[in-house]
Amino acid sequence: MDLELNGKVVVVTGSSSGIGLAIARTLATEGATVVINGRDAQRLAAAADTVPGASVFAADVREPVACRQLVDWVLARHGRIDGLVCNVGCGASVPPGEETPDEWRRLLDVNLHSAIQMVWAADVALSASRGSVVCISSICGLEVLGCPVAYAGAKAALESFVRNAARPLGRKGVRLNSVAPGNILFPGSVWARKRREDPAAVDAMLARDVPLGRLGTPEDVACLAAYLISPLAAFITGATFVVDGGQTRS
Repeated sequence: MDLELNGKVVVVTGSSSGIGLAIARTLATEGATVVINGRDAQRLAAAADTVPGASVFAADVREPVACRQLVDWVLARHGRIDGLVCNVGCGASVPPGEETPDEWRRLLDVNLHSAIQMVWAADVALSASRGSVVCISSICGLEVLGCPVAYAGAKAALESFVRNAARPLGRKGVRLNSVAPGNILFPGSVWARKRREDPAAVDAMLARDVPLGRLGTPEDVACLAAYLISPLAAFITGATFVVDGGQTRS
């Protein structure tokens, strides 16, 4: 399927590895000009070698100033922004019930503020191109699954942001959606660690909770994100799409 992304400029934050890198590769394969982003310049340079035609900007998008610098750099280099994928996120935290105010702030900065700040930094550019935004969320923001409380709260807030901000952005011609992955396996992921430490427990969880009986791949998420960014999804906004093998039930 041709996603009609030739000539489109798409920024993917948190794209030096895992889901973000898979999204960047998929978009590039579909003909988009992709800007990859992360905090570590060396990791980004290595990632860029696997994304055809990618350009790189290292920035910590937890900081509003860095978001503005990233947007300004993309506009100076490419002249436009047609799509934005907000993928920065991390669920590593303390056990439920042991959160401190500092831990809440840290998880909110990573999983909520990084996305909101990028959307507003790119607002004018996206409006000019009638572009599209996809936020990578988590099923932890949709159901009670035993994940860290601050992480679940941040992702739930991200889902609310997508639903509510889609209305004012839509009036500017900008679409805003989210993808909520389930258990995704890639090198360095929490599921890679769990599989290494206790493969029997992972197999038991899959048999009990996931009808499709497997862990997801970054590509499972990337294909959907690329479609939502593309013009083929032109009448979709304010929606959440779950990619979890059937784990969630609501």
